[in-house]
Amino acid sequence: MAITLVNPNGLPEIDAYRQVAIATGSKLVFIAGQVAWDADGVTVGEGDLAAQVEQCYLNIGTALAEVGGSFDDVAKLTVYVVDWTPDKMPLFLEGVTRAAAKLGVTPVPPGTLLGVAALDVPDHLVEVEATAIID
Repeated sequence: MAITLVNPNGLPEIDAYRQVAIATGSKLVFIAGQVAWDADGVTVGEGDLAAQVEQCYLNIGTALAEVGGSFDDVAKLTVYVVDWTPDKMPLFLEGVTRAAAKLGVTPVPPGTLLGVAALDVPDHLVEVEATAIID
């Protein structure tokens, strides 16, 4: 595995993810922002943030598998959520937890969550992009 996830001393320890990813692999992979589309381009979980987060993470897992990687190779995630407010965090984490269980990933890698006004399609509530390092 090319990624080691750590929570450094002196930074808050967060159960859901780690603060730092150490990459040692040789192939750098950038995954375009994934939205809650299934393989046919149909939106999954219309109006359901948790379902859409789950689908985004699963789509990243699919993209990684295609290039010989897995979610364990992800060094960094960037998440864009439409009309983000802190009260949406439980739904966001529910989606992450469900996806992580299906992908066999614990904890998830470091990430940044940004609130945005809109995404490419009005039905999309979240978009997730990833950077991975594969041996």
